[in-house]
Amino acid sequence: MGRGKTSYDDTVDYKSKNLHAERRRREKLSSRLLTLRALVPIITNMNKGTIIEDAIAYTQELKKKVEVLTGMLQEMEVTSSEEEITTRINEIGACEEMKRCGIKEDVQVTTIEGDKLWIKIILEKKRGRFSRLMEKMSCFGLELIDSNLTTSKGAMLVTACVEGALGETFTVQQTKELLLQILKGI
Repeated sequence: MGRGKTSYDDTVDYKSKNLHAERRRREKLSSRLLTLRALVPIITNMNKGTIIEDAIAYTQELKKKVEVLTGMLQEMEVTSSEEEITTRINEIGACEEMKRCGIKEDVQVTTIEGDKLWIKIILEKKRGRFSRLMEKMSCFGLELIDSNLTTSKGAMLVTACVEGALGETFTVQQTKELLLQILKGI
């Protein structure tokens, strides 16, 4: 048996390269499984197979929720567009009713006590028109003291007592022209 001792040092280096690569792969896999476990709210068991099964179940549940919410959103969009069409039809009907009754848009302004003015505006009834009128009047420096809104037969009657903001004074003609300009813009 004349064999001498053989050195295994060369093979150890070769095995260690594979071992390091395998160790990095396992660590990467474990890290990703931990991340997955953190994202999935309900994990029944901590082994790899169960984590993946629970993640699949959770993903399927989320898909179902997305489908339900998408359906609800589509229903809301259809309902919204139907309401918008109905509103437009009502506005057109209101305009025709106003014309049929012989009501025309009009602005009247008269002076009452000192710098205060009494205004009477008849305009077509449309969605949001009154609020835009009030905003524009405020922007142009007309301060409302008292106001009243009445709607009938497709028309709105706005009566109000106004004065100039910050002590400004407006003439009757100036106010009437301003209000006519506002009505054209809204």
